[in-house]
Amino acid sequence: MDIGIVGSAIGLFAVTNIDDLLILALFFARGAGQRGTTRAIAVGQYLGFLGILVAAVAAASGASLLPESVLPYLGLLPLFLGLRSAVQTWRDRHEPDDAQTDGGTVPSSLELAAVTFANGGDNIGVYVPVFANAGLSGTTVYVAVFLVLVAVWVAAGCFFATRPSVAAALSRWGHILLPVVLIAVGVLILVEGGAFGV
Repeated sequence: MDIGIVGSAIGLFAVTNIDDLLILALFFARGAGQRGTTRAIAVGQYLGFLGILVAAVAAASGASLLPESVLPYLGLLPLFLGLRSAVQTWRDRHEPDDAQTDGGTVPSSLELAAVTFANGGDNIGVYVPVFANAGLSGTTVYVAVFLVLVAVWVAAGCFFATRPSVAAALSRWGHILLPVVLIAVGVLILVEGGAFGV
């Protein structure tokens, strides 16, 4: 295994997925204290990232699964999920603070997968030329390293969400931050991609 490719893969993954750490931490905060949270988040993150890898490998092979013109509209997924979460937060606004912070709900794996995939539209654009130039063996190394690093990212998201000061802030504000972050991610994807002529 080429150490240079491994190092390059680690750097590329870190640079293109730094924003996922905040999203993962927010999802961990949402499911705090609930059985199955880590598994649901890990499954969702892997499903979403596998979707990104399949799309990138296919495009690098010349068989684009998603036309480039469709990528900006992936922003509708986190936008919709953020708006849905905001509506739920608004409905629960009269609940006592401790009712909102004590018992979380286990995040949906499919919801996290959708957010991960939608947020990875820019990843696909970066990975395609890298995979095209790396060839089959190089791409295999990139994919293997990325899949290992997804587990590291999930662990890091859990770590940040369980640090006392971070956990306290996420416990108090996470139900507000999650919809705000998801809506912001969705709008950013739409605007940067030029969706709807914006």
